[in-house]
Amino acid sequence: MVLQVLALNSGLDWQPLFTASAVVIFTVALIIWFRVSPGFYRQRRLLLSRWRRFSRWEFWPLWVFYPPVVLYIIYLGLRHGSFTLFTATNPAMPRGGFIEDEKSEILLDFAGRKGENEWLARWTLIQRDWEIEVQVSKVESFLEENKIDFPVVLKPDEGQRGLGVSIVRSMGEVRGYLQNTVVDTLVQEFVPGEEFGVFYYRIPGEAKGKIFSITVKVLPEVVGDGRRSIERLILDDERAVCMAPTYLKRFRHRLAEILPPGKRLPIAALGTHSRGAMFLDGSHLKSDALADAMDAMCKPYEGFYLGRLDIKTPSPETLREGRELKVLEVNGVTSEATHIFDPKNSLLSAYKVVFEQWRIAFIISAVNRERGIKPVSLFELFGHCLKVSRRQKGIEIASMD
Repeated sequence: MVLQVLALNSGLDWQPLFTASAVVIFTVALIIWFRVSPGFYRQRRLLLSRWRRFSRWEFWPLWVFYPPVVLYIIYLGLRHGSFTLFTATNPAMPRGGFIEDEKSEILLDFAGRKGENEWLARWTLIQRDWEIEVQVSKVESFLEENKIDFPVVLKPDEGQRGLGVSIVRSMGEVRGYLQNTVVDTLVQEFVPGEEFGVFYYRIPGEAKGKIFSITVKVLPEVVGDGRRSIERLILDDERAVCMAPTYLKRFRHRLAEILPPGKRLPIAALGTHSRGAMFLDGSHLKSDALADAMDAMCKPYEGFYLGRLDIKTPSPETLREGRELKVLEVNGVTSEATHIFDPKNSLLSAYKVVFEQWRIAFIISAVNRERGIKPVSLFELFGHCLKVSRRQKGIEIASMD
């Protein structure tokens, strides 16, 4: 009103000022609404989540990260006269552990065909072609005979990067998982403690192996304050927001729940980067005692020379001391030195580590070739890749969160 009076008295055209003022007021109101409205806040944080996964290489999908690695493998293949030489890295594993390797077969061989040893978490295999009642009965018998309580871990016998892995807490959840899966299932005791990935290698003929990498696996958590919902705690956390779609899906039935002050809620249940775990460089945990323990568990596995062991132990100190170690999985030539995903590492440093890992794999394979181990043909390897790709799609469709 005041502006109108001034405009009439001055004889000036104040219409542009009215328009500019309206635009400013509308913009300010929109920004305030955008910031305080729960729906708009959620979308804004999810947009930030998408940007961070795009801009931070640790979240890139395999098809974005691996092309330079593939080129380097081709280069190594040219140098060594075989593009598939790396499939001779671990004669103990089909195709060196590159693809289509069954976890149950690897664990059996690792245990010396006894099915268990002091290093391994207890497990059993449930075959997909059994009747569902037989499958459930086998799980019940396994738990009873080994005096194992819930929770337990269910995972595909053929699976990669945590795909299809679930922690279940009742026989009802076991039944639901088995009814939905499309492949054989590994049932494994849930081992308490902290999880680490130890990448080990040994040149054939040498007495001792080496620890190439140690990864500390951190399961992120949010802490309640008595005011904010689980959804808001996830969206507000500067690290958790990076994996917000994964976490929000996992807690989709509890998003409105408000945690009491100080209540801690782990938001990632599995030590898998793609499922929300944070990977940190654990090179400070290397020790002679741990190297001796790795030799003790790996050397009896005849024909295993390079790979990552996923291990649980009570603390970083017990890992460094090489005691109270429980092996969850043994991965072959395609396993990664996962400490590269530490947020402090640059993309260049990550490629340097991965290139060195593959260079060592080709050196080991060349020695094995001289000892009579033949790598698979390129045509055969391609066929296995196609088969696994189809099965992995089935696992992804049927897997439970």
